[in-house]
Amino acid sequence: MKLLVLGGTKNLGRHVVEAALADGHEVTLFNRGQTNPELFPSVRRIAGDRAAPDALAAGEWDGVIDMSGFLVRDVSLSASVLRDRCGHYTYMSSIAVYASKTTPGMTESALLLPWPAGAPEDRFTMDLYGPSKVRNESLLTATFGDRTAAVRSGFVVGPYNPDFGNWGWALAHNVPMECAARPDQPIQYIDARDLATFLLHLTTKAIPGPFNAVGPTHTMSHLANLWRTAVPTSHPINWTPSEDRFHLPQDGTNDGTFQLDNSRALHAGLHLRPDKAIAHDYVTWIQAGNIPPAPPH
Repeated sequence: MKLLVLGGTKNLGRHVVEAALADGHEVTLFNRGQTNPELFPSVRRIAGDRAAPDALAAGEWDGVIDMSGFLVRDVSLSASVLRDRCGHYTYMSSIAVYASKTTPGMTESALLLPWPAGAPEDRFTMDLYGPSKVRNESLLTATFGDRTAAVRSGFVVGPYNPDFGNWGWALAHNVPMECAARPDQPIQYIDARDLATFLLHLTTKAIPGPFNAVGPTHTMSHLANLWRTAVPTSHPINWTPSEDRFHLPQDGTNDGTFQLDNSRALHAGLHLRPDKAIAHDYVTWIQAGNIPPAPPH
C-alpha cells in the first residue's frame, strides 16, 4: 500500500516507518526535515510544515498515519487537503482526552474533555493538550467519517522513546531504579513496537473508531519488580528520589487514567508483548550504547 506518515522520524514515529517498510509498503514522509533527517534514506520525503500542507495536494495515498497532529489548526488544514486524497486516516491521539481522571475501567465511549471557550487553535499549551486531541478526533471524524481511527495511548516504552527511560538506564548501569510515584499507583503503558504495529494494522485494514491502545494495569511496585528481572541482579527500588520522572499525583486524582479498558483494541488486533520482554529489550538497547531521549516535560 501507499502510505503517508506525517512526522515519522522521532520516537514512536520511526517505529511506525520501520514497521511499514518491513511489511513492504511504499512510504512517503511529510515533515520539516529537521529531526533525524538521516533516517530512511530510501524513503520519499515531502518537506513542509503542518501549518502549510499544500505540498500534499499533489499526491494520493491508500492510508495516512498522523504522528504529529497537535494544533487543531494544523490537523484541520491537513484533513482538508487529504480528504479526497487518501483512503484511511489514522490519528495518534492520547489517553488525556478523558474528562474523568479517577474513574476506573473507562471505555472509548467515556465522556471526553470539552474545548475551553475562547481557546486558541494555533498555539500549544499543556493545558490544551487533552482538549486539542479531542477536538482533532472530532474534526477528523467529521471529515473522513468511518475512514478514520483515533489511537489513544499514554506512556510509550522502548527504544527511541523517553518513557521509563530512567528505569532502563538504571538497570543497564547497575544502579537503583527510582520512582517518586506511590508503590500502589495504577499504571498502564505500551511497547512502542506493539503500538506502531497496531497503528499500521488499523490503517492497512481500514478499521475505524477510537481505541484505548494500552497494556494491562499494574501497580507501580509490581511493574518495577517485573522490570528488575531484566538483569541478573538488581538493587532495591528507591521510592523517595529527588527527581520525579513520572509526575503522577500522590492523592490518586489521576488513577483512573491508567485503568482504562483496552478490550476494544485487543479485539481489533492489538497484540501486547510481556512486560519482562519489554524491559529486557529496552535494557539491552541501552547497554548497546543508546541513550533514552529526555522526557518532553
